[in-house]
Amino acid sequence: MFHPTISPLDRNTVLVSSDMTGAYITHDGGSSWRMFNLRGEVQFFVFDPTDPKTMYAGTKALWRTIDAGETWQLVYPPSDAVRAVRMNGDHAGETIVARPDPLGTIVALAVDPEDHRVLYAVAVRDEVVGLHMSRDSGRSWQELDPLPESARKIWIDPHSSRRRRNLFVAGAHTVLLDSPAGARRLSVPPDLTGVAMGFAGNGQPLIYAASGRGLFISRDGGFRWEKSDLPGDGARLRALAASFEHAETAYVSYEHLLERGFWSYFEDPGRKQWRGVAKTVDGGRNWQLVWRESNLPAENVHDGWISQRFGPGWAGNPLDLVVAAQDQNLAYATDFGRVLRTADGGRNWMALYCRKVPGAQWSTTGLDVTTSYGIHFDPFDPKRQFITYTDIGLFRSEDGGRSWESSTAGVPQAWVNTAYWVTFDPQVRGRMWSANSGTHDLPRPKMWRHGSIIDFKGGVCRSDDGGKTWVRSSSGMEESASTHILLEQASPPDARVLYVTAFGRGVYKSRDGGRSWTLRNKGIAQSQPLAWRLAEDSSGMLYVLIARRSDDGSIGNDGDGALYRSRDGAENWEAISLPAGVNGPSGLAIDPQAPNRIYLSAWARATGTHGDGGGIFLSEDAGRSWRPVLERDRHVYDVSIDPEDSRRLYAAGFESSAWISRDRGRQWSRIPGFNFKWGHRVIADPLDPRLVYVTTFGGGVWHGSINARAEALDIVTPQLEPGHETFR
Repeated sequence: MFHPTISPLDRNTVLVSSDMTGAYITHDGGSSWRMFNLRGEVQFFVFDPTDPKTMYAGTKALWRTIDAGETWQLVYPPSDAVRAVRMNGDHAGETIVARPDPLGTIVALAVDPEDHRVLYAVAVRDEVVGLHMSRDSGRSWQELDPLPESARKIWIDPHSSRRRRNLFVAGAHTVLLDSPAGARRLSVPPDLTGVAMGFAGNGQPLIYAASGRGLFISRDGGFRWEKSDLPGDGARLRALAASFEHAETAYVSYEHLLERGFWSYFEDPGRKQWRGVAKTVDGGRNWQLVWRESNLPAENVHDGWISQRFGPGWAGNPLDLVVAAQDQNLAYATDFGRVLRTADGGRNWMALYCRKVPGAQWSTTGLDVTTSYGIHFDPFDPKRQFITYTDIGLFRSEDGGRSWESSTAGVPQAWVNTAYWVTFDPQVRGRMWSANSGTHDLPRPKMWRHGSIIDFKGGVCRSDDGGKTWVRSSSGMEESASTHILLEQASPPDARVLYVTAFGRGVYKSRDGGRSWTLRNKGIAQSQPLAWRLAEDSSGMLYVLIARRSDDGSIGNDGDGALYRSRDGAENWEAISLPAGVNGPSGLAIDPQAPNRIYLSAWARATGTHGDGGGIFLSEDAGRSWRPVLERDRHVYDVSIDPEDSRRLYAAGFESSAWISRDRGRQWSRIPGFNFKWGHRVIADPLDPRLVYVTTFGGGVWHGSINARAEALDIVTPQLEPGHETFR
């Protein structure tokens, strides 16, 4: 989580972004959050200092809201200059193609404190950096000065002349003062890890700078600097924040801090190293450790399920900090999964990402950055549900999704990172199996760029108490990332037949309920096959989908994805030709009423503007021929069939979309209200045919109606059909 930003006009309105494309807003001081999506990671937020409803957000474009975050519009590039949106990478990352494009990408922004029409921006175009100004709220721009490097932040001196403001611009290596005399580089320590500034009670600017050489303070606007030390030695500094109107107060995030006198960890390896947050109230002359923890959580940090499940070190010390301009005691901290707030100057820090349900476990506040693959329902108990997650493993609910708890007891530690799938015994209450891996984010090729797929850890676990405890159940199976598990429905309860995809090894089969396994790859041509998903049709035919190896789909031959079929329970496999131009199969669904009718989702190659060879394809002759049925979305992660109505199909992918077809794939429309950038899978709600779940890559699990009213979305998304509403 990054870039916490507090409104200078309303202390209860706060914005936060994440590296998973979601952005979040609260109007009640963090008690509840609403996610919105601006097509990519938000790199900065800026509030209008004169209008509480106007805010800016910077992605690869500049966005503005004038209704307190309900809707957002493009500021730059202007909408009439947009010629195309490129989405041709492995993550379908979006690049706006605009002509003309005089600025390029805006990387930092500030709004004049007395005239909201005046904007200052640092922009980068073709590696040329410049400082620009607009006097008409971003409709037109003029360049003020060239800059030596990109920027992270702009601060406006409110005491300077409105005709030509003094601007402080912080980059990765420099702090610049841009004034009527032009831009001037200020001498600061190299390789800055953080810069913060504000104005003291006497109107003097205070600048704080953190680097690998320590912490430094300037009390004259950056002309002279003095060293400032935390109460300890060896600290690594990360994030800095100061109250803009009360700059004597500042906070800094630190780690590896040793108590004074222990100059090196190697002098006393058993000595505790502290991490947390330090605070000054006298402009950096003295610092107090207001958040200090090592292997035990700090007593004044009141966390939720993350520390309970993984311990205090999992989330790390804050990646980002912010202090309210109008209240130096109000600060927010973000890290590798949490948002925390102090309202009493650091005496207490409260987790805002979850809440404890009275008499139960944990529920969300709406601030989710989790990656999920499926939501799974115990066939014997509709209130027992599971979510298969990356990074945090399997979670279980015993109250119909009202609250959740970790469900990985007994899973080997090397496998606990990711649960890709679970399956239930349809006749034995409490019996289930899970496919686990120590490697997350498969089948994204980024996961093996710097290592060997064969080194991945993982395997199968079994539970006989409804997922409360697990035992390893993978005898005969080599260590590998297990990504899917399928139970042969016709097999007897005392000798269940199971199949597992082992990423980089192939398909394993068990005839004894998962106690022992054998590799069954005969006929699969790929070496180290990236076995990803399995499917079985109503006649018992088995299918396995092999993922491709490259980001852009350019490898060919052994590196291409593939589809295989087995007529004899994985003893032999035969290849099925993929649709023309497709080499990135991603999901498979087979009509339960017509086993020759197969739906294939595919990932595009990185060619053209939108990518080629992606979408959804239909075969009506068991894979002998294919035709495209959805081409508007080229990065489809999975396709699924409603178990209660085979005419109804669902699909989701990485193009801010989830799809529905009500006529067996002939026509598709967007599921109303879902607009998270990276969708994984649509799953029908077994308790209500009007509702579906959507699992996502970094946006939690969504739940909403397929028969609802149209409402405006947060982003410029293709129009929805009438009669739809927004998900929650």
